[in-house]
Amino acid sequence: MPNLLTVFRIFLVPVLIAAMLSSWEHGDLLALLIFTVASATDALDGWIARRKDITTNFGKLVDPLADKLLVTAALVSLVQLDRLEAWVAMVIIAREFAVTGLRQLAMEQGGDVVAASVWGKLKTILQVLMIVLLLAIEPANLLVDLVVYATVVITVLSGADYFFKLRDVLRDDAPEEVDQRPSSHSRIDT
Repeated sequence: MPNLLTVFRIFLVPVLIAAMLSSWEHGDLLALLIFTVASATDALDGWIARRKDITTNFGKLVDPLADKLLVTAALVSLVQLDRLEAWVAMVIIAREFAVTGLRQLAMEQGGDVVAASVWGKLKTILQVLMIVLLLAIEPANLLVDLVVYATVVITVLSGADYFFKLRDVLRDDAPEEVDQRPSSHSRIDT
């Protein structure tokens, strides 16, 4: 069931983009509804997976990807609509890709998956809230501005938290892949 919700969330991404960028009379309202439903499926699939102790490789790989697709699509569309400054979207998207790459590198080096911290959970809540507010309220609003800036700050802090926790992955003395091809210049110490 959680995997079906993840696939459904991915299916909603192009529908969200179409609703946001369309000239439909109630496109904003439809986009708000779609984003809210998609965000709720993210919370629901996580809750079901934890409650029923369901873990699949598909879920481990695709669920975070679905989250990134949803948020990235919404952010880029909001920039296109002039409801969000491009630098805000770039900071958030860059953090998502950087942390995803770092986590992947850590897993490839045999490390454990780092669980979401309080910063990461707060980041997700603020990103969803920011997107909902930008879809529901005109951007030139003090509340929206405060949430946007708080989202940027927490997004950066949560990224820094991951990099701090996984700093050993980035060290030069981390184990490197060994080239298994024989060479006249290579020497194997035993």
